[in-house]
Amino acid sequence: MVAYLKYFNGEDEQQIECSTVLTIGRDKNSDIVLKDLMVSRNHAMIRLIGAGDYYLIDSGSSNGSYINKKRVAMPSLLKNGDQVKIGHLIFTFEDEDDKNNKKSDSLSLQETIVVDSPEIKHNTILVADIRGFTSISEQVDIKTLTRMMNKWFHNVSNAIFTNGGTVDKFIGDCVFARWESETEDKAAIIPALRSAWLINIITNKLNQSFSEISEKIRIGVGINSGIASVGIGQDNTALGDAVNIAFRLENASKMLDTDVVLSETAYKYLPQESWKGKEQHIRVKGKRDTIRILSLKFVEVESLLQNIN
Repeated sequence: MVAYLKYFNGEDEQQIECSTVLTIGRDKNSDIVLKDLMVSRNHAMIRLIGAGDYYLIDSGSSNGSYINKKRVAMPSLLKNGDQVKIGHLIFTFEDEDDKNNKKSDSLSLQETIVVDSPEIKHNTILVADIRGFTSISEQVDIKTLTRMMNKWFHNVSNAIFTNGGTVDKFIGDCVFARWESETEDKAAIIPALRSAWLINIITNKLNQSFSEISEKIRIGVGINSGIASVGIGQDNTALGDAVNIAFRLENASKMLDTDVVLSETAYKYLPQESWKGKEQHIRVKGKRDTIRILSLKFVEVESLLQNIN
């Protein structure tokens, strides 16, 4: 995927290719240096996440970063043609893949099907969500909230990448990640579970760094394994029943007052002594029959991982 930021410097149009990380600010070491008092030293960055998605991430700047005139508090997915305003300067984000997709509209039906055909692959899917985010966001100013969430997203991305996963996307205060394989991968549950444990540690550290937030910041996690269609749409996401169930399991963690909920297709690859006799049956939206799950507290996840290692 090739993407650019375009802007005018006087009458001359400038074009900068978006690398894995493109930094913007007044600091002389920034990739794009803006000599504008409205711009913070380390104002924002554009970061490549997952399979070709670029996100605008404000670094907790004083005057904010904007997409299409809306201030961003959390990492925000950029789409072709988006207007990004930092200080007094307006950038246009251009995505070459998006342009090519639009050109494909003129192709024959057969050609279009070939271009847009998704791949059917086995995925272990993790969904982690910050609980009570609305209440938390009401306790702090937008600058603090932006700084907090960007720190969370950055560290969560690194934790998932370190464990061999892919961040499919960020959705508000939620991360959707997956471990993809051509065939059923029995070992994928371990890095997914380890990532969940690390995300909890990352979240706990926010409580120490942002003491102005009175309530404890917590997460809930859902993990499922199954078949998903990969490469859907411009953001190359994964879709399917397996993905939907992972989101339902994360929601179930709240109702069950637990930390992590795993489907049977995921937990069956863990040592049998860790789940035998502890299974539960629950109903989730969109499924006629109950599904079998395993619920764990993070202290149990830690113990399980230690025993496996």
